[in-house]
Amino acid sequence: MSALWIAHVKVTDEEAYARYAALATEAIAEHGGVFLARGGRYVQLEGPDRPRNVVARFPSVEAAVACYNSPRYQEALSHARGAAERELVIVEEFES
Repeated sequence: MSALWIAHVKVTDEEAYARYAALATEAIAEHGGVFLARGGRYVQLEGPDRPRNVVARFPSVEAAVACYNSPRYQEALSHARGAAERELVIVEEFES
């Protein structure tokens, strides 16, 4: 089953985070990820406000986890550390 990679982000260093985003985009695509939402309008109803919200669909939970653990994504992540407050979760989609 496919899986959703859901990130809620508050960027604190735009320049460093832009480096993260460029590399992360490549890593996500290499693992079959497709962006469904990336920034854009949102309504915060509960929890901490994170003005950047990203959702990508992967072929499976395993593909999303492999992406996260990949050398390219870890390189990207090195630019995000200290440049943003973030939460990331991978959720398996159900088939209706």
